[in-house]
Amino acid sequence: MPPDPFAGDAHDPARNLPDAADWDDEQPAGEPLGEEERAELVEDLADLAVYQALLAPRGVRGVVVDCGECEEPHYHDWALLRASLRQLLDDGRMRPHEPAFDPDPTAYVTWDYCRGYADGVTEAESDGEDTPPY
Repeated sequence: MPPDPFAGDAHDPARNLPDAADWDDEQPAGEPLGEEERAELVEDLADLAVYQALLAPRGVRGVVVDCGECEEPHYHDWALLRASLRQLLDDGRMRPHEPAFDPDPTAYVTWDYCRGYADGVTEAESDGEDTPPY
């Protein structure tokens, strides 16, 4: 291994990093989730399965979320969103991921749209309609 060019340098940019022997390939888990947060995530995962079952056959690829940090829409396909929610449930954090490549905005809907669509289907079924009018 070549010598460290910053060895002994008081201004070494890596001096505050942990020793390589202490590095872990995995980032540390986030703060543990509270019972209410866990319950909400479990409910979101169940809702997501329903939304996908109802909307994927209609050509909807996933959910669009307006990012509060960058103020841009983020497009999540069904599998990515499920994996992200699962990871948040398991690890208390979500890893960064690559954005969707050249998504078609018309193929993604908001979470509120999903909820409203599912509510409409449920209401239509409870009214005895065979096929929802939408």
